[in-house]
Amino acid sequence: MRVNKKYSCLPAEEKGIHIINIRAIEDIGYDQHESTLLNSLSKNPDADCKYGLYFRDGKRKVDYILVYHYKKSSAGRTLTRRAQHNDAGARGAKQDPLPGKGVQMEMGESEPHTDCHEDDKRFRREEYEGNLVEAGLELEHDEDTKIHGVGFVKIHAPWNVLCREAEFLKLKMPTKKMYQINQTHGLLKKINSVLQKITEPIQPKVAEHKPQTVKRLSYPFSREKQHLFDLSDRDSFFDSKTRSTIVYEILKRTTCTKAKYSMGKGEGRKKETALLNKRRKCGKYGITSLLANGVYSAAYPLHDGDYEGENVEPNDRKLLCEEWASYGVFYKYQPIDLVRKYFGEKIGLYFAWLGVYTQMLIPASIVGIIVFLYGCATVDENIPSMEMCDQRNNITMCPLCDRTCSYWKMSSACATARASHLFDNPATVFFSVFMALWAATFMEHWKRKQMRLNYRWDLTGFEEEEEAVKAHPRAEYEAKVLEKSLRKEHKHKETDKEKLTWKDRFPAYLTNFVGIIFMVGLTFAIVFGVIIYRISTAAALAISATPSGRSSVRVTVTATAVIINLVVIIFLDEVYGCIARWLTQIEVPKTDKNFEERLIFKAFLLKFVNAYTPIFYVAFFKGRFVGRPGDYVYIFHSFRMEECAPGGCLMELCIQLSIIMLGKQLIQNNLFEIGIPKMKKFIRYMKLKRRRSLDHEEHMKKKQRYEVDYNLEPFSGLTPEYMEMIIQFGFVTLFVASFPLAPLFALLNNIIEIRLDAKKFVTELRRPVAVRAKDIGIWYNILRGIGKLAVIINAFVISFTSDFIPRLVYLYMYSENGTMHGFVNHTLSSFNVSDFQAGTAPNDPMELGYEVQICRYKDYREPPWSENKYDISKDFWAVLAARLAFVIVFQNLVMFMSDFVDWIIPDIPKDISQQIHKEKVLMVEVFMREEQGKLQMLETWKDKDKKKGENCNNHSPRLSLSHSGSLSSCHSYPVDV
Repeated sequence: MRVNKKYSCLPAEEKGIHIINIRAIEDIGYDQHESTLLNSLSKNPDADCKYGLYFRDGKRKVDYILVYHYKKSSAGRTLTRRAQHNDAGARGAKQDPLPGKGVQMEMGESEPHTDCHEDDKRFRREEYEGNLVEAGLELEHDEDTKIHGVGFVKIHAPWNVLCREAEFLKLKMPTKKMYQINQTHGLLKKINSVLQKITEPIQPKVAEHKPQTVKRLSYPFSREKQHLFDLSDRDSFFDSKTRSTIVYEILKRTTCTKAKYSMGKGEGRKKETALLNKRRKCGKYGITSLLANGVYSAAYPLHDGDYEGENVEPNDRKLLCEEWASYGVFYKYQPIDLVRKYFGEKIGLYFAWLGVYTQMLIPASIVGIIVFLYGCATVDENIPSMEMCDQRNNITMCPLCDRTCSYWKMSSACATARASHLFDNPATVFFSVFMALWAATFMEHWKRKQMRLNYRWDLTGFEEEEEAVKAHPRAEYEAKVLEKSLRKEHKHKETDKEKLTWKDRFPAYLTNFVGIIFMVGLTFAIVFGVIIYRISTAAALAISATPSGRSSVRVTVTATAVIINLVVIIFLDEVYGCIARWLTQIEVPKTDKNFEERLIFKAFLLKFVNAYTPIFYVAFFKGRFVGRPGDYVYIFHSFRMEECAPGGCLMELCIQLSIIMLGKQLIQNNLFEIGIPKMKKFIRYMKLKRRRSLDHEEHMKKKQRYEVDYNLEPFSGLTPEYMEMIIQFGFVTLFVASFPLAPLFALLNNIIEIRLDAKKFVTELRRPVAVRAKDIGIWYNILRGIGKLAVIINAFVISFTSDFIPRLVYLYMYSENGTMHGFVNHTLSSFNVSDFQAGTAPNDPMELGYEVQICRYKDYREPPWSENKYDISKDFWAVLAARLAFVIVFQNLVMFMSDFVDWIIPDIPKDISQQIHKEKVLMVEVFMREEQGKLQMLETWKDKDKKKGENCNNHSPRLSLSHSGSLSSCHSYPVDV
């Protein structure tokens, strides 16, 4: 038994001593001597091997970690497994038996009874790790950790494996060839230099962020063309991100298929073993399946090192923490290239998109503030609100509810009318058009930024390899196909071509349809319940309210109802996220891309309905189906439908939108993202402290890197991060006509959000596997859809929710002097109080101090003295026609302008297209020179062949180049290729 590799961090002379000691005590027993031996080794400063970033030899870097739980049954079995696994990759498959292939565990009288499923997991691990060794990876185990019952498998990919996989994955690597990037000249060059000097204080202090004038030519890695690449430093040629990506691809591809073993004596054990082996028949278990089945509990690459501390060595993680994941640098640009280098292209694109979105919010916020200030400046000049606040008009309004509510003066709603003008003014239309064009410009700007990143990150021409990754089936899909194959095994001999059809998925599709309909119905039911709350509460508060407090009752009811909506939305968001994932899982999509797209679609649909249904109700349904005095519409024959305030529903829409938007950002996006990870981290710390309370000295020892990372939260994908930003984008664009300050609050939130997400990725989460991507995927289509929908919704908000169109109609059709004087009276209809239905008239008709004969209500209806009293008047149809005409004109005009912006701005910047073309030309030149060099070499060989041919034996073949490219000669010539 050889265990000297375990202590290869030690100097050579110490290694020999420990080898002798171990071999001497091997027959006596290992358990009691191991602790003494390890204590002596721990005193050596080199024994830490850079705290777990390297193997015990201090040279081979840890590229990936597999974590498993185990139960110690005896020291003998633990030692045997450790000896057989340690440094398996370095020894090779031929020298020592592979795990799971040359080991027979005799259990029964000499071994305590262990759980069958635990042994099954152990032997599956042994077989899987043996297959990893056969794939060329090198492994090293560590079960002597501070975390009780947790073992770690350190994985290292040697150079030949990295080269092989890089060629297979078509990774573009920098070559020796360097070329000059086209620089601007003349005025543009001076402007760029001035901008660089101005923005220098807000640039991050990282090398990757500095403008480059020279770029290396990149080419898909090929082992046959290694001479093209700069391999002077092999250790840094493949960075840690690329190494972990390569190892993860091997882990996904490597399978565990036949982990059969002998369980020793006992008929019951034999039956359990046979059952387990039958379940595994023809099965394939990659790393995703092994994680799902609990064979391994975690798999992750390591962070580069610590990010805080005085003696911490410089590393990319620490640099990211200082220049990116800190609230003190909120004013600086993001080091996107360093983020991509550390986390990969997919995460880099997310933060690049978030940065572009946040920058584009700056002009939108400025225009929104100007529109709001315009409303504030003109509120005293707004004639309709002045007429509503003028007590001399003495307009008596009809009761807001039956019996308990009395008549009220319109002047009591003065504050609401003045506040409505802040958001309902002519500048609102301009701002809606501006935001529609802003959304189109933002999308075009992002496409150009994305293309620049693709060029800089060597992602041009990435489609082919991306499609190959997309087509790889998910482990769950393969397991489902296997289950289907086993069911049909007695009917069909060949089951390799089995696949899941729509019949297999029909129960899942039906469950998805019913589930989504139920969730949407649940959302509508909750909104309806809040409506009932508003109606009943308003009626209850109106009983005790004074005439001057009528407006405060409406504001109080609206605010409390919105808070209830906010709480429900936040709760249902979390529930809907879990339900969407479960519904997607039971569908069993074939590929990871299909799974992600279906999950995103379901989650977005549910969360969109959840977040916007209350807002849609206030914008388009509230006050539309009220009826009229004497003929109101009732819910459950008891509650009257809600009416809009005298100033319109736009103010209530503004309150609804602002509270929900700000509440979601502050509570859900920020507080939850900070509080929940901190709470989980504290719980893990308390559990670990409880386990190690008996051994405080051991607890205070420095942990290895893989132990520290194991205690971090696992990375759960970018879907939650994108989702909260997409919902926010909807708030900014869909109902911006009612809340011009929405871009400002979104900007302030995103400034914090960028640093919050950065801090989470750098300090709170395990390092995710780097994933290559050239765009943000389905999220771009969702953004475009929201942008198109925003044009339609804002057209309807301006036309039907605000009073903009009725004011225009009055100004140009009914105004006597060309002003807005008399507009309020024009929008109010009259009602004779004698026409109230029995039991609906106010209990106290003299509350205002005089007897009311005629009361007013907001609608376009014929007066009671008309022949067709209370019928819809012609003014209503005139306003309705104007509303519909505005919707059509606004929608088509703005969409035409948006499409014009799309057309006039090219997707690919001109300089980038030139650089891509230049790269192609340079690459052709490189290969042409290489071919010319080969031809010259062949000519030289031919000349040598002619000179040496006469000295050869007549039966010996001359030096020639065969069809396969190999050289043959009658003599051996040393050729340096």
